[in-house]
Amino acid sequence: MSREEVRPVDLTAPDFPRLHARTQGFSLGVPRSLTVAAERTLFLRGEGDRPEQALWCLDGDGERLLADASTLMPADLAEDIPAEELARRERARERGSGIVAYATDTDADIAVFALSGKLMACDVASGLTEQLAVDGPVVDPRPSPDGRMIAYVEHEALWVVRADGTNAPRLLARDASPDVSWGLAEFVAGEEMGRTRGFWWAPDGRSLIAARVDTAPVQQWWIAGPVDPDARPVRIRYPAAGTPNADVTLSVVDLGGNRTDIDWDREALPYVADVVWTPAGPPLLVVQSRDQRRVAVLRVDPATGATDVLVDDVADPWIELVPGSPTRTPDGRLVRVVQVDDTRRIALGTGADERLLGDRGLTVASIVCASDDAVTVTAHVRATPWCTVVATVGTDGTTTILSDPDGVAGATGRPDRLAIVQRHLSDTTTTVTVDGTPLASNAQVAPELPVTVVGPVGGGDTPASLLLHPSGWTPADGPLPVLVDSYGGPHARRVLAAGGAHLTPSWFAANGFAVLVTDGPGAPGQSLAWEAAIHHDLATPPLQGQIDALHRAAEDHPGLLDLDRVGIRGWSFGGYLAALAVLRRPDVFHTAVSGAPVTDWTLYDTHYTERYLGVDATGQPYADSSIIDDAPALTRPLLLIHGLADDNVVAAHTLRLSRALLEAGRPHEVLPLSGVTHFTPNEAVNANLTALQLTFLQRTLGLDAPA
Repeated sequence: MSREEVRPVDLTAPDFPRLHARTQGFSLGVPRSLTVAAERTLFLRGEGDRPEQALWCLDGDGERLLADASTLMPADLAEDIPAEELARRERARERGSGIVAYATDTDADIAVFALSGKLMACDVASGLTEQLAVDGPVVDPRPSPDGRMIAYVEHEALWVVRADGTNAPRLLARDASPDVSWGLAEFVAGEEMGRTRGFWWAPDGRSLIAARVDTAPVQQWWIAGPVDPDARPVRIRYPAAGTPNADVTLSVVDLGGNRTDIDWDREALPYVADVVWTPAGPPLLVVQSRDQRRVAVLRVDPATGATDVLVDDVADPWIELVPGSPTRTPDGRLVRVVQVDDTRRIALGTGADERLLGDRGLTVASIVCASDDAVTVTAHVRATPWCTVVATVGTDGTTTILSDPDGVAGATGRPDRLAIVQRHLSDTTTTVTVDGTPLASNAQVAPELPVTVVGPVGGGDTPASLLLHPSGWTPADGPLPVLVDSYGGPHARRVLAAGGAHLTPSWFAANGFAVLVTDGPGAPGQSLAWEAAIHHDLATPPLQGQIDALHRAAEDHPGLLDLDRVGIRGWSFGGYLAALAVLRRPDVFHTAVSGAPVTDWTLYDTHYTERYLGVDATGQPYADSSIIDDAPALTRPLLLIHGLADDNVVAAHTLRLSRALLEAGRPHEVLPLSGVTHFTPNEAVNANLTALQLTFLQRTLGLDAPA
């Protein structure tokens, strides 16, 4: 494409960053949080430029609005969100407002949700929504499978009320200690295990399994708001690596409040990863050792609380927790994901009856649902790890791909009725279909940026990368400054066959950079060995992966990359990687923007950090992976950015590095973000932050900013 053929787009800051922030990456308006029942599908959807979400239903009459916060709450009344709900949203990275979460009974006849701490119940057939008379504030309400009762958390106690509101709320479990909660997930469960709930209904609706969380053993930290000196600091219980976790126990609680404690070897298996209770059998408890090398599935006797071991998996260097695993088939057989053949496959049954299912070319990422004849999964395609497919894995040995194998797909639902969310590299849209019927989307269409996308390339035993540069570039134009724009760590991918995932890198490319996005060692989807390459070393393999990808891109595209002008930016692990790059390899990287970086791994949480560096936080892997002691080596420009209200990667990470840099006499810049957590839904902050990063990179690489 020649320069004359490029459709003009206004790229002056902060126009695109503000539009990107306002639309939350053009994701607002896409149907989300789907619940697929036999006769209907419920979902959340809002407008394309506002974060407020509303509850919708798809049934035989088409799509219809069920509940909208703007009509349920007075217009002049601001949202009053309980602290426990704010914490849940932070763990879930929830940036919406209005109705951001809901739960239904088995048939989706009733949907319940909390709105400003008030308990709301919607009769799906009629669309009538009523507020139930409970004191509140209500957190995480969930109806029983038959829809008769609703359980919820109020002031860290577990309560139940009839769904028709005909009786007073009944207290099920409460503790006198202010450090104890019932029915809530502890910090590491929500932040690292993907478990955001703390109670589970029995299939017959007559009892629940509830978590009791005692945070008294966990050390106290304090988060202050310097912009408001009259405000008290906020106390948090933060389980840093090598320190005590919360004490989590489970009980079966009936509707009269009678409790039966569940017994298992909590010393050997302290982490509660999940509870699964389906009509196909007794409840299952998934527990994990602190070193994460062992995961056991226990069968619970609800009458006595006794447990027995169904499977006890042990593997080095760790066992990954996989969403949806385990579950049961309708006829009661256990279905789970196991690590075998350098990948993750489905195991059906237990003991001598256990069978492995699935294609070795797929790495199972989640279990969606199971029938007696097949298991529906999402899986990475190992040959092209930037692609994720929805597939059914049959007990007859067949694997059927249900989504576009060249895109990124997710799914939810039942074996007879499936919702698929599909994205493609060739465009920035997201489509959602239920049994092939598309749901309407209100998402704004992203502007077409004058950028050429090359790749993805790599995979296998090499980093997977995507390269973006201004369209129309030719060798006669001279080499372009390079921006390495990666996350670079474990447990997440940035190189995806989804155009919407690369909008911000495209904007930097449109502003004159060759932008390289790379998933290095530790990234999921390529192989178990690739993921394990970072064991006991979070610094060397991820950093070398970025350097290898950079050199490969320069060789593959002669004259395109100016290796004398290389910048790097990132957030969270990506922020750590950016600071690491200029501290340890200033010969390769010439400037860095480091957002919310982990600088001292002894300050990060147990479940994540100990998985990779070990349970002994005084060990050498922590010293080798942390970067405070590298401060005297800084010779390149470095911008550190951190939210002062961050309770995940606390601001002490950046402040300690800044102090070490100052003590070593190393110039650097720090941008504190008042009132900002690990992420921010604030449009102005997001937009201006992106624009400021561009300005910093242009200045420190000696580039002329646009007039």
